[in-house]
Amino acid sequence: MFKVLLTLLVGMFLSVDAFAQQITVKGLVKDGTGEPVIGANVLVKGTTNGTITDFDGNFQLTANQGDIIVVSFIGYTTQELPAAANMNIILKDDTELMDEVVVIGYGVAKKNDLTGSVTAIKPDKMNKGLVTNAQDMMAGKIAGVSVISDGGTPGGSATIRIRGGSSLSAENDPLIVIDGLAMDNNGVKGLANPLSMVNPNDIETFTVLKDASATAIYGSRASNGVIIITTKKGTANSKPRISYDGNVSFSNVKNTLDVMNGDEYRAFIEEIWGGQDNDAYRRLGTANTDWQDEIYRMAVSTDHNLTVSGGLKNMPYRLSLGYTNQNGIIKTSNFERYTASLNLAPSFFEDHLKVNANLKAMYAKNQYADGGVIGTAASYDPTQPIYSDNPIHQKYFGGYSQWYIKTPVTDGVNSLGDNGSWEYYKNSQAAYNPVATLNQKDDQATSKSLVGNLELDYKIHGFEDLRLHMSAGMDLSTGKQETVWSPYSGQNNYYGNEGFDETDKYNLSLNMYAQYYKDFNDKHHFDIMGGYEWQHFHREGNSYYAGYYPSTTILVDDNGASLAGKPYSPSQNKWAT
Repeated sequence: MFKVLLTLLVGMFLSVDAFAQQITVKGLVKDGTGEPVIGANVLVKGTTNGTITDFDGNFQLTANQGDIIVVSFIGYTTQELPAAANMNIILKDDTELMDEVVVIGYGVAKKNDLTGSVTAIKPDKMNKGLVTNAQDMMAGKIAGVSVISDGGTPGGSATIRIRGGSSLSAENDPLIVIDGLAMDNNGVKGLANPLSMVNPNDIETFTVLKDASATAIYGSRASNGVIIITTKKGTANSKPRISYDGNVSFSNVKNTLDVMNGDEYRAFIEEIWGGQDNDAYRRLGTANTDWQDEIYRMAVSTDHNLTVSGGLKNMPYRLSLGYTNQNGIIKTSNFERYTASLNLAPSFFEDHLKVNANLKAMYAKNQYADGGVIGTAASYDPTQPIYSDNPIHQKYFGGYSQWYIKTPVTDGVNSLGDNGSWEYYKNSQAAYNPVATLNQKDDQATSKSLVGNLELDYKIHGFEDLRLHMSAGMDLSTGKQETVWSPYSGQNNYYGNEGFDETDKYNLSLNMYAQYYKDFNDKHHFDIMGGYEWQHFHREGNSYYAGYYPSTTILVDDNGASLAGKPYSPSQNKWAT
């Protein structure tokens, strides 16, 4: 009994002692100017116990005496301090980051020498996962830069704003510069924006120039800011290295609208209008169709990248191949892209002459889904089936259920070339069958792009502070979007139409400058530059559309087989700038 009591007493004292070790840590995190640091990470070292600072820089967490509190924030040196009840922490600027040399249009500069706002981020600070476009890598990573998806379609574009919009009528898109080549923000068919042509796996850094002092070298086209993308290079004096990076992702719609099923809708109509004696009720079907479930899917997407890199004594090289296949959560939507990138960065004359050659090729294919089905699926009659055995639905609408009306035929021949007295039309007052809309519209685009840039940088022998730089680049892109509506489509009253839009463009550039860059001591620095730039943009396009008219063509024979016909009211347009 004595041993048992002794054991219980020792356990109680140990528990009280362990409890007494715990303390509540309250603190304030500020920067060197005394301003509170919002969103700083505060963590008990060696554990997952942590928090972030609030809008006033305050934080609170529980720790044990003797624990080490680690405080970190991007751009500041990480602080490690013993846990205490009250902590006042001052984060110091990361001097290595401030001394980092960044690209600012022409030339380079140290961050702490800049009078404008410049932000540079690297891929190791970006979220992993399926990243289709370079714009996805910037979302939520750079202060003052807003990236908003334009509808979320596979491979789709995004609205990018640096410090908000500055114009009500003009464009607010930033200028995009890829490896020294200023891009044309107006893409071609199937190519959402210049960022779509770059494999995200090839990107080394993003540099964002936010205001006039940093972007003035580009002129008025940089009034909305500049995004400079630098791609990866090989490493000199290294053995060949082959690497593979790939991932698989799954996407699904998080929530759908809560709507009536078929039974609930029939009961509702019966309550309001009456049962079988009412025409509205008799028009209802017997199905229970969840139209939202019919248009959405679990989307499986993949991304694969193969890289060969290395370097001879003075010849770093890097070759990469990429394949992306992104399915949309709306059925039939898909984005498929093939990319290839080659970089050679040799140096000559004891590194006085540096050459940087980049060549990127891209082929992409988009399959677009009609976005209107999202709203239609939430409002379409849940009592109707997807497919129907009704002879009229089979003959005139491809077997899909569809609300229709019938009218007398005045010339004795209906739209499908049959002798008859009735014409059946899609009821324009009713919604379209959303599944039929997806399956009876083939809307796809293909795009190809070739981007190349050659840079020469020479430091004068015996006068190394003087640099001569030349850069020549090209962007050749073409895209074509083809749209075909089935003759059975309710949206075209089963006449059907087809057509295409295509755009070809090229962008050529040449710039040369000389820069004298000299540090005399810690307080005196001299930087002067002069240069010349030439850039030419050319675009031309062609479009053609044709609808089929029943009086000039028979679209199908009695067995439903397609017949050749003459286009009705074709329209064609060509242009060039």
